[in-house]
Amino acid sequence: MLAMSSIISGVGSYLPTLRITNQDFIAHRFYKGIDQPFEDSNEVIIQKFKEITGIEERRYAQKEQTNSDLGIIAAQNAIAAANIDVEKLDYIIFAHNFGDVRFASNHLDMLPALAARVKHALGIENPNCVAYDMLFGCPGWIEALIQAHLFIKAGAAQHCLVIGSETLSRVVDPHDRDSMIFADGAGACVLSADETSECGILAHATQTFTKDEAYFLNNGPSLNSKHHIHEKYIKMQGRKIYEFALTKVPQAMKAALDKSGVGIEDVKKIFIHQANEKMDEAIIDRFYRLYRAQRPEGIMPMNIQFNGNSSVATVPTLLDAVIRGEYPEHELNKGDVIILASVGAGMNINAVVYRW
Repeated sequence: MLAMSSIISGVGSYLPTLRITNQDFIAHRFYKGIDQPFEDSNEVIIQKFKEITGIEERRYAQKEQTNSDLGIIAAQNAIAAANIDVEKLDYIIFAHNFGDVRFASNHLDMLPALAARVKHALGIENPNCVAYDMLFGCPGWIEALIQAHLFIKAGAAQHCLVIGSETLSRVVDPHDRDSMIFADGAGACVLSADETSECGILAHATQTFTKDEAYFLNNGPSLNSKHHIHEKYIKMQGRKIYEFALTKVPQAMKAALDKSGVGIEDVKKIFIHQANEKMDEAIIDRFYRLYRAQRPEGIMPMNIQFNGNSSVATVPTLLDAVIRGEYPEHELNKGDVIILASVGAGMNINAVVYRW
């Protein structure tokens, strides 16, 4: 008899229709420090930004949309793909970091929990369907997936809806060039118990580093001291995050892969958090070097160029795009082993090894 497996029975996503290109930032006034403008022109700043991150455009939610609105659509798409009765869901776990932030407000709204808002929108009456939120930085969706897996392995759940959604466009400082990185989007999946399958989650790893790293990502004031002086915006120490990620993420991925019993040569695809094109490529290169191997061509799908960094939503939206055939060169076949990995505020890192 096979052990209980946790399989992804359906995936869905939602990307807002509003596209913001790099040229849309040309009139911004960027500062390198508090009230310290750059010497370079915006044309030069934007060109350097594109060379480093790979980002050309990103998606923003429409003015009337909130984060939970995006998550609801992604959830509905995942439920449709799984072909499941919503009353059979045991858990709804909604990964985010800022709750619902209405356009031009910058005020965070997390009461009730976004997961409760999704359950309400889906019309679920079953009180045993437990809805709660996950605040875990960019790795939140993967961590919610791991928690759902543990519920299933413990016999506490049969079906879990796992959502990752964010509207980072509502919490960026318009005077910080890092604002160009961030985007909006939502992804979701239904994770289901299966006693007959050899597929599903094979292994996972999670780490939290706080001694020196806790505030690499945080909320802080605008670089323009006259801009909304009582508001706080997402801030990050980019160089420190880059150096941290290159060292720690490959090690966490290796820990998960080694626990799975799968050889590095059998990994078909790696879905990594879409944070920065050059950083992601360097992480994968270092991961393979841990096995004294070279990164295979086409191992890592990427869509950061046109979707930007939507935090918890990058991995599930990318996975959904590949499943739906948007990237024919990155198709998944039954039995393929993939790795999901992320890094973000906390600082948190996680990885999942999954047999498709």
